[in-house]
Amino acid sequence: MNTAAKADSSMQTRDIVLIGIFAALIAICSWISIPTAVPFTLQTFGVFMAVEILGGKRGTLAVLVYLLLGAAGLPVFAGFTGGMGIITGSTGGYIVGFLLGAVVMWAMEALLPKHPAVSVLSMLVGLLVCYALGTVWFMVVYSRNNGAVGLMAVLGWCVFPFIIPDLIKIALAWILSSRLRKYA
Repeated sequence: MNTAAKADSSMQTRDIVLIGIFAALIAICSWISIPTAVPFTLQTFGVFMAVEILGGKRGTLAVLVYLLLGAAGLPVFAGFTGGMGIITGSTGGYIVGFLLGAVVMWAMEALLPKHPAVSVLSMLVGLLVCYALGTVWFMVVYSRNNGAVGLMAVLGWCVFPFIIPDLIKIALAWILSSRLRKYA
């Protein structure tokens, strides 16, 4: 095997290992629950870290691996849960939204110049995409199971209480990823 082929092979192995590590990091972050008036986990922080440190492609793959592990029934979601029942449940849209948000962050990384403001903006837009998909999903599933529910009620339950914690997670992810990116 020539040197160039060896370099490509080892880089692919490194990528796979990093993707697995960050999928595990997202799972660990989902198990950490911060007890406030409305408890929240660190899942979005894990997603932001994966995409910011690994880059769009590898970070998005880490989120996809995390979702596939959860869909297969491994307890990687919040509260040590897993399975398709969680994904198809009323809050499953937010979990699927992690992947769509990562894809959006990847697209922004590819289309916009490298700049700290772009990194923060991509995390904000990724979060908004996650909120949007999750909210629509919640409304559909909740309405089917419990009757109609208004947009403001769902935002009050599922989005508004999490805005400040999610902004803090974005700030922390940006600070940490800017220091750790060089090691990935």
